[in-house]
Amino acid sequence: MDKTNLRRPGNTPCGGVPIAAAGLVRAAAHRGAAAAGAVRLETLWAWHQDEVREAQRLRYRVFAGEMGARLSPPAGTPPGLDVDIHDPYCEHLLVRTVESADAPAQVVGTYRVLTPVAARLAGGLYSDGEFDLARLDRLRPRMAELGRFCIDPAWRTGGVVLMLWAALAEFTLRNGLDLVVGCASLTMRDGGHAAASLWTRLRQSHLAPIELQVQPRLALPVDDLQCDLDVEPPALIIGYLNCGGKVLGPPAWDPEFGTADLPMMLNLPDLPAAYRRRFMGA
Repeated sequence: MDKTNLRRPGNTPCGGVPIAAAGLVRAAAHRGAAAAGAVRLETLWAWHQDEVREAQRLRYRVFAGEMGARLSPPAGTPPGLDVDIHDPYCEHLLVRTVESADAPAQVVGTYRVLTPVAARLAGGLYSDGEFDLARLDRLRPRMAELGRFCIDPAWRTGGVVLMLWAALAEFTLRNGLDLVVGCASLTMRDGGHAAASLWTRLRQSHLAPIELQVQPRLALPVDDLQCDLDVEPPALIIGYLNCGGKVLGPPAWDPEFGTADLPMMLNLPDLPAAYRRRFMGA
């Protein structure tokens, strides 16, 4: 393991860019129940650059290899990694298999968090590039952004998602953050009809109040698409909605990833009681 780039508050990776905001409270690694046979899983926050690289390697396999995204990493990025300019400022959450005598540890799920302090250092949220978030400006001091969610295809059974969400809930609680936002991606392989149909449905049942609504910078042309398909939301959106999340506005079109992205918000104090007990022990 490369110990040269410890992710400690105040340290910097190559190039001198801050890699983690100061003053954060992160839980130690937590081992979860068996997910497949005798294989066990653990959640942990990346402290070392090579752990961040493991997350970026999984992201590349899922986004570029599986989804066909046309990634544009910064110059000098090693091949096979999904890297963007926000990564050095983010906290990277991993779910990985527990190393055994028969097999090394393998990252099977990841999420990243951009805290308010880190967002200021980075010059804004990732979502600022896709949406006009002016109506959320007053909320930024208590709002974290979630992003780059992905799970290895062999582990998409629900358990990994729950482990990620539980660790995220603990992180936000410990750090006094009660709002999370993020972009939930929808496939565009059918030309955007499924994404337009899902937005049409969700705007009737889960749209945020007008004072929180945002507008895409490059909008999916919903009016030109079929909007009455019976579409099953992806797991990430189901997770948001089950936890009381709201859709903040119509989807943006992301040509690089080939997706339509729905802006989502979750107010943690509004979590249903069952999820508060599961994620926060409350």
